[in-house]
Amino acid sequence: MSINDRQYSALDHFLFNIDTGIRTLLGTPEVTERKNPAETQTEGELSDSERKLSGRLMRINHAGEVSAQGLYQGQALTAKLPDIRQQMVRSAQEENDHLDWCDSRCKELGTHVSYLSPFWYMGSLTIGAIAGKAGDKWSLGFVSETEHQVVRHLHSHLAQMSPNDSKSRAILEQMKEDELHHAIIAENAGAADLPRAVQLAMKVMSKVMTKGAYYI
Repeated sequence: MSINDRQYSALDHFLFNIDTGIRTLLGTPEVTERKNPAETQTEGELSDSERKLSGRLMRINHAGEVSAQGLYQGQALTAKLPDIRQQMVRSAQEENDHLDWCDSRCKELGTHVSYLSPFWYMGSLTIGAIAGKAGDKWSLGFVSETEHQVVRHLHSHLAQMSPNDSKSRAILEQMKEDELHHAIIAENAGAADLPRAVQLAMKVMSKVMTKGAYYI
């Protein structure tokens, strides 16, 4: 039996989540083979106000990726079907790329990532675990709705950001493509349509995170 065929216990998955949380908040996340889209772009001329705005928007996106790690890890922890659990793990790995890209861009823009990152991660981990416990179709529905909301946020950020910030824009464009792909995968796997009340609650929580990360 290969290591890929090994059946992990609930304790194993719990320890994996601790490791992922530490990597997400304090260490270096495990990224895929993809290169940072910003590497192919030339740094544009930005005014102080444009640079400050880009920094804050990228801080929001970094916070969103921290939340995504918590969400996917929480769902993977409680997903009932092994293939669904593996899908959540793979999506989380791809989200690590976004996390790394946003972190690098924040540093280049001379700003910090959100000081509230541990709160974003733990809150999303809890929500993800609850969604996974409710059943795989609801967990996938939560992923689909989350990703669609993220795509709308990214579209909004691109509209606000200076056209000269080619590096940040390249990152957000790739993120938007990836998030939409994750939503489609979840829908094809049997995602349920979430009740309107749940969708609205998710939007409210998203606004809280956005406002918090913008300033802190």
